Amino acid sequence: MPALHLRAGGPAEGPSLPRLGRGLLRLLRGLALLVLLFVGLAATVPLLLPIPALTGSQSAASIAAEDPNAGRFVDLEGLSIYVEERAPAAASELPAMPGRRPPLLLLHGFLTSTQTWHRVLDPLARGGRVVAFDRPAFGLSARPLPAAGDDDFVEGEDPYSPEAQVSQTLALLDTLGIDRTILVGSSSGGALALRVALARPARVQALVLIAPALASGAPPRWLRALLHTPQLRRIGPLLTRGVRDRVDDFIADAWHDPSLVDRALRDGYRRGLRVDDWDRGLWRHSLAYRSADDLLPRLAELELPVLVITGDDDRVVDPAASERLLSALSRADAELVTIGECGHLPQEECPAQTLAAIEGFVDRHAGDGRAEVGRAR
Repeated sequence: MPALHLRAGGPAEGPSLPRLGRGLLRLLRGLALLVLLFVGLAATVPLLLPIPALTGSQSAASIAAEDPNAGRFVDLEGLSIYVEERAPAAASELPAMPGRRPPLLLLHGFLTSTQTWHRVLDPLARGGRVVAFDRPAFGLSARPLPAAGDDDFVEGEDPYSPEAQVSQTLALLDTLGIDRTILVGSSSGGALALRVALARPARVQALVLIAPALASGAPPRWLRALLHTPQLRRIGPLLTRGVRDRVDDFIADAWHDPSLVDRALRDGYRRGLRVDDWDRGLWRHSLAYRSADDLLPRLAELELPVLVITGDDDRVVDPAASERLLSALSRADAELVTIGECGHLPQEECPAQTLAAIEGFVDRHAGDGRAEVGRAR
């Protein structure tokens, strides 16, 4: 009987390796097809997905008509801009006088509007004219969109760009007959105030920056590229509609004690989310966003008094950032006021302390003989 020679894993091992290789290859091909299918769906579905019409919106004029104390609309570079003004009864009739403070121009932040100033607007007007306006994409002001059939604005003409916001602010001063002003900016409105002061220093006598959002950082390039794809451009407004459901979250982040927010203030936050095309306007504003980091190296150019106000419980802009801003200014007439038990919006949550800080600062620095009283129109 012939001997049997057995080897562990002998003859059976040879054919198993090719079968394993073929199986792995089939698996990889299947995964590749799945990836291609996913990429294809991600690229095509947003372009084919029907976008439901925005519901529950109405014209800004009809919303303003609901408020007996509403402001007015002015035409600004072809845009309808909502403006609220206050002035002492006699001040609007008096000519400019040396030593009188110039008008205050109030610049709100992201997702807020003139409503953010309602607790300080009238008290500030005891000292002179005060103007607040809704920036495009917010409140009751216009939501400009690209021309019909165009995916984007003409290069250099994006009305939401930082440069356009500076131009709009200066145009408003011209329209209202204000030659020189004190800018009061909250959050991203603080960044705009700085841009205006750096662009036209002769038009700005002093700055009040309330929790200024300057160093939020630029989004990574890949994210910027993704936001500008045809797919995201198409569904972006649909994504922004979720903001309506997150108003309470915004308040919780912005306030030290959100339980103090009354119904009128909550309705004020939502007012701008009722205006026609608010979703597309907010998306366009987001596309045009640019970090304010470029302003930090230029702070030494400022030759005017600056007041920085922060809440000690600001969870949106770290109070330490306001302290660093003050250090970067390196000016003897730069001041910092930190309000205790207060969040990101001191003008809303802590109006008395905010008023005291602003009025004291203005008294110290505005009556230098160069101020003007803008005539209310």
